[in-house]
Amino acid sequence: MFTKKNPPEEERKVRANDREYNEKFQYASNCITTSKYNVLTFLPINLFEQFQEVANTYFLFLLILQLIPQISSLSWFTTIVPLALVLSITAVKDATDDYFRHRSDNQVNNRQSQVLIRGSLQNEKWMNVRVGDIIKLENNQFVAADLLLLSSSEPHGLCYIETAELDGETNMKVRQSVSVTSELGDPNNLAQFNGEVICEPPNNKLDRFSGTLYWRDKKYALTNQNMLLRGCVLRNTEACYGFVIFAGPDTKLMQNSGRTKFKRTSIDRLMNTLVLWIFAFLVCMGVILAVGNAVWEREVGTLFQSYLPWDPPVDGFLFSAVLAFWAYVIILNTVVPISLYVSVEVIRLGHSYFINWDQQMFCSQCNTPAEARTTTLSEELGQIEYIFSDKTGTLTQNIMSFKKCSINGHSYGEVADPLGPQPKKLDFTPFNPLADPNFCFYDDTLLECVKVGDSHAQEFFRLLSLCHTVMSEEKSEGELVYKAQSPDERALVTAARNFGFVFRSRTPGTITTTEMGRTVTYTLLAILDFNNARKRMSVIVRNPEGRIRLYCKGADTVLFERLRPCKQDLINMTSDHLNEYATDGLRTLALAYRDLSEEQWEMWSESHQCAEKEEDLLSAAYEQIEQDMTLLGATAIEDKLQEGVPETIALLSLANIKMWVLTGDKQETAVNIGYSCKMLTDDMDEVFIISGQSVQRVKQELRRAREQMITQSQTKDADKKEVAEGCGEAYVTRFRRTQKQTQFPPSSKLIDNISGDFALVINGHSLAHALETDVEEEFITTACACKAVICCRVTPLQKAQVVELVKKHKRAVTLAIGDGANDVSMIKSAHIGVGISGQEGIQAVLASDYSFSQFRFLQRLLLVHGRWSYLRMCRFLCYFFYKNFAFTMVHFWFGFFCGFSAQTVYDQFFITLYNIVYTSLPVLAMGIFDQDVSDQRSLEYPKLYEPGQLNLLFNKREFFICITQGFYTSVVLFFVPYAILADASQSSGEPLADYQTFAVTTATALVIVISLDTGFWTVFNLVFVWGSLGCYFTIMFAVHSQILFRSFSNHFHFVGSAQSTLLQPVVWLTIALATAICIVPVLAFRFLKLDFKPQLSDTVRYTQLVHQKKRRPAGGSVASTWRTSEGRLGARGGSRRSGYAFAHQEGFGELITSGKNMRLSSLALASFASRHSSSWIDTLLRKKHTHTPPSRSGECTPALSHSSSVLGSSQEAPIEEETIWDSEMIPMTSHEASKDLREIANGIDSSSVENHPTRENKKIYENVESGPLGIE
Repeated sequence: MFTKKNPPEEERKVRANDREYNEKFQYASNCITTSKYNVLTFLPINLFEQFQEVANTYFLFLLILQLIPQISSLSWFTTIVPLALVLSITAVKDATDDYFRHRSDNQVNNRQSQVLIRGSLQNEKWMNVRVGDIIKLENNQFVAADLLLLSSSEPHGLCYIETAELDGETNMKVRQSVSVTSELGDPNNLAQFNGEVICEPPNNKLDRFSGTLYWRDKKYALTNQNMLLRGCVLRNTEACYGFVIFAGPDTKLMQNSGRTKFKRTSIDRLMNTLVLWIFAFLVCMGVILAVGNAVWEREVGTLFQSYLPWDPPVDGFLFSAVLAFWAYVIILNTVVPISLYVSVEVIRLGHSYFINWDQQMFCSQCNTPAEARTTTLSEELGQIEYIFSDKTGTLTQNIMSFKKCSINGHSYGEVADPLGPQPKKLDFTPFNPLADPNFCFYDDTLLECVKVGDSHAQEFFRLLSLCHTVMSEEKSEGELVYKAQSPDERALVTAARNFGFVFRSRTPGTITTTEMGRTVTYTLLAILDFNNARKRMSVIVRNPEGRIRLYCKGADTVLFERLRPCKQDLINMTSDHLNEYATDGLRTLALAYRDLSEEQWEMWSESHQCAEKEEDLLSAAYEQIEQDMTLLGATAIEDKLQEGVPETIALLSLANIKMWVLTGDKQETAVNIGYSCKMLTDDMDEVFIISGQSVQRVKQELRRAREQMITQSQTKDADKKEVAEGCGEAYVTRFRRTQKQTQFPPSSKLIDNISGDFALVINGHSLAHALETDVEEEFITTACACKAVICCRVTPLQKAQVVELVKKHKRAVTLAIGDGANDVSMIKSAHIGVGISGQEGIQAVLASDYSFSQFRFLQRLLLVHGRWSYLRMCRFLCYFFYKNFAFTMVHFWFGFFCGFSAQTVYDQFFITLYNIVYTSLPVLAMGIFDQDVSDQRSLEYPKLYEPGQLNLLFNKREFFICITQGFYTSVVLFFVPYAILADASQSSGEPLADYQTFAVTTATALVIVISLDTGFWTVFNLVFVWGSLGCYFTIMFAVHSQILFRSFSNHFHFVGSAQSTLLQPVVWLTIALATAICIVPVLAFRFLKLDFKPQLSDTVRYTQLVHQKKRRPAGGSVASTWRTSEGRLGARGGSRRSGYAFAHQEGFGELITSGKNMRLSSLALASFASRHSSSWIDTLLRKKHTHTPPSRSGECTPALSHSSSVLGSSQEAPIEEETIWDSEMIPMTSHEASKDLREIANGIDSSSVENHPTRENKKIYENVESGPLGIE
């Protein structure tokens, strides 16, 4: 805590195996700390945080005043006991939360790692690892620090990692050591390694690293590809060694983790302001009464000096006035009693337990209940305007499954009757012993097509078994394990495996498959690698008969432009199927092939070799060969959403909550998930994609998007106006009334002018520019005018920056939800942080305020618990301020009748027990149990949530209404008894006008009025109201009893006063009259308001009562109507869009063809280099001698035949042969090929790379305001 902070680094120097050298730089150790306190700092820091609450400081000040006997008429314990209780409860809660953080830190810091010390590997705790150490990692272990990869058990120093903790992606990524260190695999060699690294200082950029390794008088450049970052998991790699560059807080993971912040609700901040106002009001009342005291003492008090002199310190009326001022400040401080804060904590605790106990938020699959990890933010759950969500693991399960496909114009995988019995899962085992038993498919017609030898179906799955970068590991005979870079590829290769085309193994130059039971080895000639610009990948293979074929898979928008202009009907049918799949939210790929002649291959291979050094030429070479392809079909993969995600997002959208997805995934994947979960729909007016690479470009795109939104919304509003004018006066009136009911005060002028459904998609590079100071306002203005926003390729720190930006500019309540360590900074930055207890560890849960296991529980957390908590807290605060102003202002009026002497109306015990006992139960019952509508209705009518977003139930206006009612009640409670009892007499004729009779009458009337003022009469209210009244009368009679008087005569002076007072009928008449005057006008006002200006909750409650009386069948309920509407939401129209989304990374093709990731002996590699044996040459020569002429130019064949050695039977249906011989393609020199490729590269149409789909201008839920969800 008290260590000196090191100056910021300009560069980092690290020497391997030399702790003494590295320690002089005082680099951070590998120990991490996410907790806020320790034993020494807990008390001062926690008290400092608590006294940031204005109320706590205010009560401390009052406590000091009460310790001065000359001005205090109340005992000091009336303040110190509740103040100590509030501080203690909060401190215990904060200590408990921090204890769990300490426990999590200890768990991480005490993990074991193998560190190379003095030539041998020794087990060390993570916290003891130092910069410069060399550590050994084994398969499936977490990386302990940011390491420079030195060597690996894999060939060429490769290793595979999973970065879910960093960016949320579960795809495997490859890292490679520097070539000079890749052979240092032995601890003895590594112990002699003394290389020095000079690199950039610690920073939060996950995708960048720049440094240089100096060793043996040579230097080697280092990039991010050589680094293993803390939080990654080593996968599919037996072992590797790394050199620690950054440790502990300097690691990129910790640099992206936000600080733990002290969170307050908006109601807490408002209450701080109100406390200041009340204190100012209290000072004004004190000044008025002090002036009155001065005047009275000067004019009247001097007459009593002979027998009632001033106390010794007082020597004049001015000093008496000063003392009276402070005395009245103490007496009137009950306008904000400290019991308010005790009650608030109790209510929040009750709300948190309701969340913990909610059985409908309990996940039986993982046995995980919902958990409120904080008790201070419950009412803010009812005010959320923006939700920031991670994608992987939060919205999706990250499990890909092969769902549907289109082959030769036929769609497979459809369920015939969705309402009928579900078909059984196909059993592939009898047909294929190598099938994956976990693969699920239900359409048996596709399996039959493959069995009977349908050429198109078999070629379709042959493509899937060959065109990929998957690695296969066969642990035992037939037990295949696929190591895929992306779950998409694994799903496709697994599908081919089950349908009889099993990928078995690969070498840098071959692919071995088992096709319909027969082993076939293809020669791998080239891999045309995937990247984000190409949106496709291809392989060129030679089959055992020597025929060369290019197989390609990719986005339909890209692939369709490269097909041969034939069979347009097939293209149209496949396009329709793709549109259907995209509508269902499936991730689609189109599949095509092209046959190549030997001359075509040799010519292209030569040009390809010339282009390998230049990226533009390489892209042009790929473009040249990937033409004139024949369409095979399309695949549709489901990225499984978590249960109930689309329904939850649709419901939250109807509650006027805007959804932003912040993900590390690529744009296509994120957009596709956006459509799957109904964030994006074809009914939206427009989906804007921001992809600028410079500040100015991003600014222009944002401005253009906003201008287009304004133009479209103005056009739509004009059309609405014309329609309204053309539909008659009745419709105009109804339209205006609907508009008036559905429009709430906007948060900015721009949003007020924009109406329509828009969405914004922005990638990580553009977002980095958008977050700059001169662009952030443009970005936030445009983004907040959209219904949905998707940010792709964002870092954890960028997630937090986006949240902070919305908080700063919109002043809206935000919620962040995620499940991984990469979401921690976002969760900490938002007003409310929600952790999903998923598959990516518990870091997000530990940093969160609330946690549960399924995203769908968010709707219940917000629309039910959040809304109820906000409603209850607002009603509680209004009720509390009202009852305390009614109680305290009686003292103010009494001051004018007691010579401004600071005499209290009530006795000290009543003042002490008023808030703690007499009125605590009814107000707590209201704050804990009040419900305006049931939980079911809260979900059926999402519009009920909007008052919380607009802060309508407790604000400055509502506060002034409460204190006005309190003023009115205090006037009635003081002057009605005063007027009646002044001339009243007992039944014996003696006068009733004495101080204690007046006090008992006023106190009794006050307790009755406050207890009876409730919104709903329920079992809880009845028990607590009558229980409070019973407590009041019991304690009052005890306080005025003979027993206590005899035991404590100095404290209980008024023996028998209560009994004698309450035996008088006039007293009860006075109490009844005062109660009626206080309550009847309020009830009348509420009934009139309910009748003439009902709120939505009133209408829903009335509808609920009507339904209960009529006992309507479930089919006509509002719930079923909502389900119908929900169905309409999912039924997007016929607009064409691509469902392409492929979570793949560039570079794996080069790894495979180079052989760097293959475990091959030197002999095998040598044989690979000379593998062009005569077997396929002889076959090719035979084919040439028996070659048949090619088909006519207008014909287009679907598939290529293979020999009987491949298909295994002559009974199978013949496949039409097609070999394309292009006489115009002649061999070129290398110079000519390069020149030709440059011309092609310059001519590539960039529009084919980015193809943004158009949207139909429709409105989601057009009639939502006039239907059951809107309630006119």
